Amino acid sequence: NSFIIMSGDIDSRVSDPTDYTSDSPGANDNASGMAGTIEAARILSKYKFDNSIIYVGLSGEEQGLYGGKGLAAYAKEREWDIIGILNNDMIGNIRGVDGVVSNRDFRIFSEPVPPTETERQRRSRRFYGGEVDGISRQLARYVYKNTLDYMPEMNPMLIYRLDRFGRGGHHRPFNDAGYAGIRIMEAHENYTQQHQDIRTENGIDYGDKLEHVNFDYAKKLTAVNAINLASIAWAPLSPKEVNIGGIVEPSAKLKWEAVPGAKGYKIYWRDTTSPTWDHSRYVGNVTEHTLDGIVIDNFFFGVAAIGENGFESPVVFPGGVFRN
Repeated sequence: NSFIIMSGDIDSRVSDPTDYTSDSPGANDNASGMAGTIEAARILSKYKFDNSIIYVGLSGEEQGLYGGKGLAAYAKEREWDIIGILNNDMIGNIRGVDGVVSNRDFRIFSEPVPPTETERQRRSRRFYGGEVDGISRQLARYVYKNTLDYMPEMNPMLIYRLDRFGRGGHHRPFNDAGYAGIRIMEAHENYTQQHQDIRTENGIDYGDKLEHVNFDYAKKLTAVNAINLASIAWAPLSPKEVNIGGIVEPSAKLKWEAVPGAKGYKIYWRDTTSPTWDHSRYVGNVTEHTLDGIVIDNFFFGVAAIGENGFESPVVFPGGVFRN
């Protein structure tokens, strides 16, 4: 069986990370993500899926990502086939310390390529591209596209970083183990309400308290997760052994292995400077296809599997090159 994971973390802290006695409600960081995970489980438990969904509350995030490290190691030891992890950490605040108030914007953080790539893969990437097309980046694009399709009122923001500048979250241990994983969170953080002793100082109300959480916004981001969990769980798995050819030719050619349960396949391509898959073509139930008149040099390409129910897998960027 294959798994898609939604996570929140169950710990919170005050100003001193070693202070375990002071009141640290953690209403947004991260009761909001944990509540969203539980609510998504409540809703989606009414349905049956081809792939399994795991809902998890991870501990020790504030102290060193211990919960994520433990589960990632557990999964690796048991050879779980993990499609990806949607880590939800702070999904309830709409008032940023930057003065911006928005109940539509949210961020999707993803690393560019897996840290587990081999030296051969690194050398290949240098010559053939793929610096921004790792498995986590494809998962982020999947969530981005699905959100626009199903919730056009929302404004997903693809952030080309593993996490916020110099900071971390519970998707990172899964990335470290070679799994696709992203962080979904609010767009505008308020640092006076994170990792703070509860107090009023210089007229500022410090502390991560319930009154600072916007429940309508948290509901929207929970829906973002539920939509994408269901889409992935109902879709066939992504194609394997995706390879590309077309060097010094007027057309790009792609080949891949057939996916059990797939009705057909869709080829995606985009300008090399575009963050999203902007063009696509359904090519039917085949395992290779030539895009006539599309020069390989000017675009990036990928392949997704389509199920009988119409749900798509995340896109796979070619991992190899072939010559005719």
